[in-house]
This record gives sequence, structure tokens and C-alpha cells, in this order.
Amino acid sequence: MACLLLALQAGQHSPLQETAMPPNIPSYSKAAPVAANCWQCRFFATSWDPALPYSCKLLGFKSRSWPSVQVMQLDGRPCQGFAPKTSVAAAAGKVSANRQ
Repeated sequence: MACLLLALQAGQHSPLQETAMPPNIPSYSKAAPVAANCWQCRFFATSWDPALPYSCKLLGFKSRSWPSVQVMQLDGRPCQGFAPKTSVAAAAGKVSANRQ
């Protein structure tokens, strides 16, 4: 430690200053990623289990909070499986042959 302090006083660069931040440490200069809205995802479902009321059909798990929040906490990235639901207007044109 004393050698490092002497080197800094002498005007030499510290080896600690030259190292880059590891990739797993979040950068605060960027906006934090936002979890997807599960209610707008086609794979989101509610479950019968009161302890785990939300589920993701794509990833195959149930949780106490939205699945996208769980994915964000575990992976650190927004859900990669998010797919928006088809709109009601687009689905209205697709009437089955039995209903015509």
C-alpha cells in the first residue's frame, strides 16, 4: 500500500485507474431497462394458485409478481420472450366458420 501511495505522489499512474469496469456492473449513465408489461403479452396468464397468481406460458413458471419482473431480477435484461397480444380489432375480422 505504501508503494502505491509513493507512486501516486510521484505522479505515476495507478494500475487501478487503467482497469475498465467489469461488464456485470450496471452503468448509471444509461436509463435502467424497464420490465415489459405482462398484461400486454400473449404468453401471460393468471393461475389458480393464490400463492403464485401470475404465470408465463412461454417460460413455463408461476410467480408472486409479474413474470417480466422476475426475469428482470434474475437476468438483468427485459424479457426476451415478450410478444404483444393481437388487437381486438384485428381479431374481430377472424370469425370462425361456425359463427358465420
